[in-house]
Amino acid sequence: MADLLELKDIKQHFRVSGGRVKAVDGVSLRVEKGETLGLVGESGCGKTTIGRTILRLYEPTAGQIIYDGRDITKVPRREYRRKMQMVFQDPYACLNPRMTVADLVGEPIDIHKLADSKADRKNKIIEMLELVGLNSEHANRFPHEFSGGQRQRIGIARALAMNPEFIVCDEPVSALDVSIQAQIINMFASLQKEFGLTYLFIAHNLSIVAHISDRIGVMYLGHLVELAESDELIKRHVHPYTRSLISAIPVPDPNITRSQQRIVLTGDVPSPLTPPKGCPFVTRCPQAKARCSEGVPELKEVSAGHFAACHSNSV
Repeated sequence: MADLLELKDIKQHFRVSGGRVKAVDGVSLRVEKGETLGLVGESGCGKTTIGRTILRLYEPTAGQIIYDGRDITKVPRREYRRKMQMVFQDPYACLNPRMTVADLVGEPIDIHKLADSKADRKNKIIEMLELVGLNSEHANRFPHEFSGGQRQRIGIARALAMNPEFIVCDEPVSALDVSIQAQIINMFASLQKEFGLTYLFIAHNLSIVAHISDRIGVMYLGHLVELAESDELIKRHVHPYTRSLISAIPVPDPNITRSQQRIVLTGDVPSPLTPPKGCPFVTRCPQAKARCSEGVPELKEVSAGHFAACHSNSV
Protein backbone atom coordinates (compact mmCIF):
# COMPACT_ATOMS: atom_id res chain seq x y z
CA MET A 1 0.00 0.00 0.00
CA ALA A 2 1.29 3.49 -0.88
CA ASP A 3 2.38 5.97 1.75
CA LEU A 4 0.10 8.96 2.33
CA LEU A 5 2.34 10.71 4.85
CA GLU A 6 6.04 10.53 5.61
CA LEU A 7 8.01 12.43 8.23
CA LYS A 8 11.74 12.79 7.59
CA ASP A 9 13.87 13.69 10.61
CA ILE A 10 11.28 16.07 12.04
CA LYS A 11 12.47 18.33 14.84
CA GLN A 12 10.33 20.69 16.88
CA HIS A 13 12.26 22.87 19.30
CA PHE A 14 10.78 25.69 21.36
CA ARG A 15 12.73 28.63 22.74
CA VAL A 16 12.14 29.23 26.44
CA SER A 17 13.85 31.33 29.04
CA GLY A 18 16.84 29.21 29.93
CA GLY A 19 17.38 27.44 26.62
CA ARG A 20 15.59 25.34 24.04
CA VAL A 21 13.05 22.59 24.65
CA LYS A 22 13.51 19.69 22.23
CA ALA A 23 9.89 18.51 22.16
CA VAL A 24 10.49 16.36 19.07
CA ASP A 25 14.07 15.56 18.17
CA GLY A 26 14.53 13.76 14.88
CA VAL A 27 11.45 11.59 14.29
CA SER A 28 11.01 9.74 11.01
CA LEU A 29 7.96 7.62 10.18
CA ARG A 30 5.45 6.90 7.46
CA VAL A 31 1.69 6.40 7.39
CA GLU A 32 0.11 4.29 4.66
CA LYS A 33 -3.17 5.19 2.96
CA GLY A 34 -6.14 3.76 4.82
CA GLU A 35 -4.25 2.65 7.93
CA THR A 36 -4.28 3.78 11.53
CA LEU A 37 -0.89 4.52 13.03
CA GLY A 38 -0.98 4.79 16.81
CA LEU A 39 1.44 6.90 18.84
CA VAL A 40 1.84 6.16 22.54
CA GLY A 41 4.02 7.40 25.37
CA GLU A 42 3.98 9.32 28.63
CA SER A 43 2.68 12.86 28.89
CA GLY A 44 5.22 15.30 27.47
CA CYS A 45 6.93 12.78 25.16
CA GLY A 46 6.07 14.76 22.01
CA LYS A 47 3.05 12.85 20.65
CA THR A 48 0.72 15.85 20.39
CA THR A 49 3.54 18.05 19.13
CA ILE A 50 4.06 15.68 16.20
CA GLY A 51 0.35 15.82 15.34
CA ARG A 52 0.27 19.60 15.47
CA THR A 53 3.49 19.85 13.47
CA ILE A 54 2.06 17.64 10.70
CA LEU A 55 -0.82 20.09 10.31
CA ARG A 56 1.66 22.97 10.71
CA LEU A 57 -0.10 24.40 13.71
CA TYR A 58 3.55 24.46 14.73
CA GLU A 59 6.07 25.13 11.99
CA PRO A 60 8.77 22.42 12.14
CA THR A 61 12.23 23.48 13.30
CA ALA A 62 13.77 21.06 10.81
CA GLY A 63 12.87 18.11 8.62
CA GLN A 64 10.35 17.34 5.90
CA ILE A 65 6.64 16.50 5.93
CA ILE A 66 5.85 14.60 2.75
CA TYR A 67 2.11 14.34 2.08
CA ASP A 68 1.01 12.37 -0.98
CA GLY A 69 4.48 12.78 -2.49
CA ARG A 70 4.77 16.52 -1.85
CA ASP A 71 6.79 18.38 0.77
CA ILE A 72 4.05 20.46 2.39
CA THR A 73 6.46 22.51 4.50
CA LYS A 74 7.11 24.55 1.37
CA VAL A 75 3.51 25.32 0.33
CA PRO A 76 0.74 27.49 1.83
CA ARG A 77 -1.30 25.62 4.44
CA ARG A 78 -4.59 26.37 2.69
CA GLU A 79 -3.58 24.20 -0.27
CA TYR A 80 -3.75 20.97 1.74
CA ARG A 81 -5.77 21.87 4.84
CA ARG A 82 -8.97 20.42 3.36
CA LYS A 83 -7.25 17.04 3.12
CA MET A 84 -5.87 17.02 6.68
CA GLN A 85 -7.90 17.63 9.81
CA MET A 86 -7.59 17.21 13.57
CA VAL A 87 -9.84 15.97 16.36
CA PHE A 88 -8.69 17.61 19.57
CA GLN A 89 -8.32 16.09 23.02
CA ASP A 90 -10.62 18.29 25.09
CA PRO A 91 -14.22 18.36 23.82
CA TYR A 92 -15.00 21.10 26.33
CA ALA A 93 -12.30 23.52 25.16
CA CYS A 94 -12.21 23.01 21.39
CA LEU A 95 -15.75 24.22 20.64
CA ASN A 96 -16.60 27.93 20.68
CA PRO A 97 -19.35 28.28 23.32
CA ARG A 98 -20.86 31.26 21.47
CA MET A 99 -21.52 29.27 18.29
CA THR A 100 -24.32 26.84 17.58
CA VAL A 101 -23.54 23.33 16.41
CA ALA A 102 -24.67 24.28 12.91
CA ASP A 103 -22.19 27.16 12.82
CA LEU A 104 -19.38 25.05 14.29
CA VAL A 105 -19.78 22.33 11.67
CA GLY A 106 -20.62 24.84 8.94
CA GLU A 107 -17.62 27.10 9.53
CA PRO A 108 -15.12 25.00 7.50
CA ILE A 109 -17.77 24.59 4.80
CA ASP A 110 -18.07 28.39 4.61
CA ILE A 111 -14.30 29.04 4.68
CA HIS A 112 -13.60 26.64 1.82
CA LYS A 113 -16.80 27.46 -0.06
CA LEU A 114 -18.02 23.87 -0.21
CA ALA A 115 -21.75 24.64 -0.36
CA ASP A 116 -23.56 25.96 -3.43
CA SER A 117 -26.44 27.47 -1.47
CA LYS A 118 -27.86 27.87 2.03
CA ALA A 119 -29.97 24.78 1.51
CA ASP A 120 -26.92 22.80 0.39
CA ARG A 121 -24.99 24.06 3.43
CA LYS A 122 -27.79 22.97 5.77
CA ASN A 123 -27.98 19.54 4.14
CA LYS A 124 -24.22 19.05 4.46
CA ILE A 125 -24.30 20.01 8.15
CA ILE A 126 -27.16 17.59 8.90
CA GLU A 127 -25.39 14.86 6.93
CA MET A 128 -22.23 15.32 9.03
CA LEU A 129 -24.21 15.25 12.28
CA GLU A 130 -26.01 12.06 11.29
CA LEU A 131 -22.68 10.42 10.44
CA VAL A 132 -21.57 10.83 14.07
CA GLY A 133 -24.85 9.77 15.67
CA LEU A 134 -26.51 13.17 16.09
CA ASN A 135 -29.46 14.65 14.20
CA SER A 136 -30.98 17.86 12.86
CA GLU A 137 -32.52 18.71 16.24
CA HIS A 138 -29.03 19.23 17.65
CA ALA A 139 -28.01 21.77 15.00
CA ASN A 140 -29.36 24.88 16.73
CA ARG A 141 -28.10 24.05 20.21
CA PHE A 142 -24.94 25.34 21.88
CA PRO A 143 -22.00 23.20 23.11
CA HIS A 144 -22.88 23.59 26.81
CA GLU A 145 -26.11 21.70 26.18
CA PHE A 146 -24.23 18.49 25.34
CA SER A 147 -22.33 15.82 27.24
CA GLY A 148 -18.61 15.25 26.73
CA GLY A 149 -19.20 12.36 24.35
CA GLN A 150 -21.66 14.38 22.28
CA ARG A 151 -19.25 17.31 22.13
CA GLN A 152 -16.53 15.02 20.83
CA ARG A 153 -18.95 13.80 18.16
CA ILE A 154 -19.50 17.44 17.16
CA GLY A 155 -15.73 17.88 16.88
CA ILE A 156 -15.52 14.80 14.67
CA ALA A 157 -18.39 16.08 12.49
CA ARG A 158 -16.52 19.37 12.08
CA ALA A 159 -13.38 17.49 11.00
CA LEU A 160 -15.39 15.41 8.50
CA ALA A 161 -17.12 18.45 6.98
CA MET A 162 -14.36 18.97 4.42
CA ASN A 163 -14.19 15.30 3.39
CA PRO A 164 -10.56 14.89 4.51
CA GLU A 165 -8.21 12.02 3.70
CA PHE A 166 -6.11 12.17 6.86
CA ILE A 167 -7.15 12.92 10.45
CA VAL A 168 -4.93 13.47 13.47
CA CYS A 169 -6.81 12.10 16.49
CA ASP A 170 -5.15 13.75 19.49
CA GLU A 171 -6.18 11.67 22.52
CA PRO A 172 -9.83 11.93 21.41
CA VAL A 173 -11.22 9.72 24.18
CA SER A 174 -8.99 10.51 27.18
CA ALA A 175 -11.49 13.00 28.65
CA LEU A 176 -14.47 10.65 28.30
CA ASP A 177 -16.02 7.93 30.45
CA VAL A 178 -14.92 4.38 29.64
CA SER A 179 -18.30 3.35 28.20
CA ILE A 180 -18.32 6.42 25.94
CA GLN A 181 -14.71 5.75 24.90
CA ALA A 182 -15.77 2.44 23.35
CA GLN A 183 -18.55 4.14 21.36
CA ILE A 184 -16.20 6.80 19.98
CA ILE A 185 -13.48 4.25 19.11
CA ASN A 186 -16.01 2.08 17.26
CA MET A 187 -17.29 5.14 15.41
CA PHE A 188 -13.76 6.02 14.28
CA ALA A 189 -13.38 2.48 12.93
CA SER A 190 -16.70 2.55 11.04
CA LEU A 191 -15.96 5.99 9.54
CA GLN A 192 -12.59 4.74 8.37
CA LYS A 193 -14.20 1.82 6.56
CA GLU A 194 -16.89 4.00 5.01
CA PHE A 195 -14.67 6.83 3.77
CA GLY A 196 -11.23 5.22 3.49
CA LEU A 197 -9.77 7.56 6.09
CA THR A 198 -6.19 7.47 7.35
CA TYR A 199 -5.58 8.16 11.05
CA LEU A 200 -2.71 9.18 13.25
CA PHE A 201 -4.17 8.09 16.60
CA ILE A 202 -2.40 9.66 19.58
CA ALA A 203 -3.01 8.34 23.11
CA HIS A 204 -1.27 7.35 26.32
CA ASN A 205 -3.48 4.28 26.83
CA LEU A 206 -1.72 1.46 25.02
CA SER A 207 -4.68 -0.94 25.24
CA ILE A 208 -6.92 1.54 23.36
CA VAL A 209 -4.26 2.20 20.75
CA ALA A 210 -3.66 -1.53 20.24
CA HIS A 211 -7.39 -2.04 19.65
CA ILE A 212 -7.75 0.50 16.85
CA SER A 213 -4.26 0.72 15.29
CA ASP A 214 -2.65 -1.26 12.48
CA ARG A 215 0.82 -0.19 13.61
CA ILE A 216 2.05 1.44 16.82
CA GLY A 217 4.93 3.82 17.44
CA VAL A 218 6.28 4.28 20.97
CA MET A 219 7.73 7.66 21.89
CA TYR A 220 9.93 8.72 24.76
CA LEU A 221 11.31 12.22 25.39
CA GLY A 222 10.89 13.41 21.81
CA HIS A 223 12.26 10.24 20.19
CA LEU A 224 10.60 7.29 18.47
CA VAL A 225 11.99 4.25 20.30
CA GLU A 226 9.98 1.41 18.75
CA LEU A 227 7.63 0.92 15.80
CA ALA A 228 5.85 -2.25 14.69
CA GLU A 229 2.52 -3.76 13.72
CA SER A 230 0.09 -3.78 16.63
CA ASP A 231 0.15 -7.53 17.38
CA GLU A 232 3.89 -7.72 16.83
CA LEU A 233 4.57 -4.90 19.28
CA ILE A 234 2.40 -6.43 22.00
CA LYS A 235 3.81 -9.96 21.65
CA ARG A 236 7.44 -9.38 20.63
CA HIS A 237 8.42 -5.94 21.89
CA VAL A 238 12.13 -5.14 22.06
CA HIS A 239 12.65 -1.81 23.81
CA PRO A 240 12.73 -1.77 27.66
CA TYR A 241 10.38 1.21 27.73
CA THR A 242 7.81 -0.59 25.58
CA ARG A 243 8.12 -3.57 27.91
CA SER A 244 7.24 -1.41 30.91
CA LEU A 245 4.22 0.09 29.13
CA ILE A 246 2.87 -3.31 28.14
CA SER A 247 3.34 -4.71 31.65
CA ALA A 248 0.95 -2.01 32.89
CA ILE A 249 -1.93 -3.08 30.63
CA PRO A 250 -4.68 -4.56 32.86
CA VAL A 251 -5.74 -8.11 32.01
CA PRO A 252 -9.32 -9.22 32.89
CA ASP A 253 -8.11 -12.52 34.32
CA PRO A 254 -6.92 -12.64 37.96
CA ASN A 255 -4.82 -15.78 37.37
CA ILE A 256 -2.87 -14.14 34.56
CA THR A 257 -2.58 -10.91 36.54
CA ARG A 258 -1.01 -12.72 39.51
CA SER A 259 1.55 -14.42 37.30
CA GLN A 260 2.55 -11.24 35.46
CA GLN A 261 5.40 -9.13 36.70
CA ARG A 262 4.78 -5.40 36.59
CA ILE A 263 7.85 -3.46 35.47
CA VAL A 264 7.92 -0.26 37.49
CA LEU A 265 10.32 2.39 36.23
CA THR A 266 12.28 4.34 38.79
CA GLY A 267 12.93 8.07 38.65
CA ASP A 268 11.19 10.79 36.70
CA VAL A 269 11.15 11.61 33.01
CA PRO A 270 14.08 13.98 32.34
CA SER A 271 13.31 17.51 31.27
CA PRO A 272 13.37 18.04 27.49
CA LEU A 273 15.20 21.27 28.32
CA THR A 274 18.17 19.24 29.62
CA PRO A 275 17.89 15.73 28.12
CA PRO A 276 20.44 13.09 29.15
CA LYS A 277 23.45 12.35 26.98
CA GLY A 278 23.10 9.36 24.73
CA CYS A 279 19.88 7.35 24.80
CA PRO A 280 16.94 9.42 26.08
CA PHE A 281 15.83 6.46 28.25
CA VAL A 282 19.23 5.84 29.85
CA THR A 283 18.40 7.39 33.24
CA ARG A 284 15.45 5.03 33.83
CA CYS A 285 16.43 1.92 31.88
CA PRO A 286 17.00 -1.23 33.98
CA GLN A 287 19.28 -2.59 31.23
CA ALA A 288 21.43 0.49 30.69
CA LYS A 289 25.09 -0.05 29.79
CA ALA A 290 28.05 2.29 29.45
CA ARG A 291 27.56 2.73 25.71
CA CYS A 292 23.98 3.93 26.30
CA SER A 293 25.37 7.23 27.60
CA GLU A 294 27.67 7.69 24.62
CA GLY A 295 25.24 8.14 21.74
CA VAL A 296 21.60 8.14 20.72
CA PRO A 297 20.71 4.67 19.36
CA GLU A 298 19.57 4.55 15.76
CA LEU A 299 16.09 3.27 14.92
CA LYS A 300 16.91 -0.01 13.15
CA GLU A 301 14.81 -2.78 11.65
CA VAL A 302 15.04 -5.84 13.92
CA SER A 303 12.61 -7.92 11.87
CA ALA A 304 10.31 -7.28 8.92
CA GLY A 305 8.48 -4.02 9.65
CA HIS A 306 9.65 -3.95 13.30
CA PHE A 307 11.98 -1.09 14.27
CA ALA A 308 13.63 -0.32 17.60
CA ALA A 309 16.26 2.07 18.96
CA CYS A 310 18.17 0.38 21.77
CA HIS A 311 21.86 -0.24 22.60
CA SER A 312 21.15 -2.67 25.44
CA ASN A 313 19.39 -5.19 23.23
CA SER A 314 22.13 -4.98 20.60
CA VAL A 315 19.57 -3.86 18.05
